Amino acid sequence: MIQRIQSLYLLIVVILGGVLPFWLNLWSDADGNAMFAKDDVFISAAFFGSALLAIIAISFYKFRKKQFIANRFNIILNLFLLGFFVYRSLNLSGETSVSEKGIGMLIPVFSIVFLVLANKSIKKDEDLVKSVDRLR
Repeated sequence: MIQRIQSLYLLIVVILGGVLPFWLNLWSDADGNAMFAKDDVFISAAFFGSALLAIIAISFYKFRKKQFIANRFNIILNLFLLGFFVYRSLNLSGETSVSEKGIGMLIPVFSIVFLVLANKSIKKDEDLVKSVDRLR
């Protein structure tokens, strides 16, 4: 059923990946201009890919194993995105008084947390179905 808790977690990932990166700045360049996800094609494609994978996982509510696999791919995509942000943040200059890193760099971390929670709920549902099948 679509009203399970993992659907709520995946909907949060859709909002995190599809909406927030375009409102929150990722970093600021040397001139002080805020950089958003829409300014870089790779970053916007990765965020849209994450949101699309979460929508696909929501639509797989009848197939828990496929939903689990789609979430795993989404976690891997967010890890690559997080690695790119870590690399980018290490190359940005910044002092302790003025930070040039934006709050948008933490979006993949929150996405990974909600995807792991969704996978735990999917695993719990799968174990429940297997235990009921054993009793028959």
